[in-house]
Amino acid sequence: MVDTQVMPDAATPMTFPSLNQAFNTVFRPGELTVGLVVPLDAHHGRPVPDMTRHIERAQMADELGFAALWLRDVPFNAPTFGDAGQMFDPFVYLGMLSGVTRNIALGVASIILPLRHPAHVAKAAASADQLSGGRLLLGVASGDRPEEYPALGMSFPDRGARFQESLAYIRAMSAEYPTFTGDHGILNGSMDMLPKPVSGRVPILITGGSQQNPDWVASHGDGWMTYPRDIALQAQVVKDYRSRGANAGADKKPVMQSLYVDLVAEDDAEPTPIHLGFRSGVAFLKTYLGSLRGHGINHVALNLRFNHADIEDTVNRLADEVLPEFPTEKSMQ
Repeated sequence: MVDTQVMPDAATPMTFPSLNQAFNTVFRPGELTVGLVVPLDAHHGRPVPDMTRHIERAQMADELGFAALWLRDVPFNAPTFGDAGQMFDPFVYLGMLSGVTRNIALGVASIILPLRHPAHVAKAAASADQLSGGRLLLGVASGDRPEEYPALGMSFPDRGARFQESLAYIRAMSAEYPTFTGDHGILNGSMDMLPKPVSGRVPILITGGSQQNPDWVASHGDGWMTYPRDIALQAQVVKDYRSRGANAGADKKPVMQSLYVDLVAEDDAEPTPIHLGFRSGVAFLKTYLGSLRGHGINHVALNLRFNHADIEDTVNRLADEVLPEFPTEKSMQ
């Protein structure tokens, strides 16, 4: 996973559509920006994080110029999963973060669509987008924790079909007096849902495969969230995603991934693997991110759960030593 020696493909000129402030700032063709997964807390093997300074750390990330903060949708603390996320409901937390931050994009990676009615998702997402001034990025997924489904009266095997219909319902809700017919309900155009997203629609990024055909994934989202892989394989995966989108006549779309990191004090420390990431010095991290950029990844969400150094020291170090090489559009102005 940590080999960075593969040469990037020749750059293909592309443009991304203009969707909202968050999308336009976080995703730029040929560039890579850096975000952080909340909570900014190193809780290692403990499933429940310490949220004592979660607001101050979110504000710190905003002030230091990170591109985005990423929340997750974890309704239950399932022992088999071993991770309670940020504990707070993501839409409630988005409302809070909208009021205490100014510039940083606010993303969810990802809302589990089969576990929520799409009308509620559409209204909550549009509300968060309005309250934040267009800073919302909505990741969506089909879910991967079977224990949660019976608790909500849902079937796990058919979650892919419900995911697909939910996405269509949410898209429909952006129109005035929408019409829609499906298993989630019927909208006959006689009533509207408010508010609408700031720029007409919320950017939606599909996570992984979400129980869908790869061609469907490439053509139906505004972008794609994927997972860390061996860098040569990641290059092939990104190329395949964009090729499928092009074959379907879709616009060029951004790709982002998550990455667990444990940043050590020695700048030149070589990488050693950890869960979905690596422990290394800052020099290797910059080289690795640069290689991802060369292969078409547009954003990386760093997760510091397994970090051993002080979290605030690490966030400051990332801002001082990494962000200058991977700036947001605003920080370049």
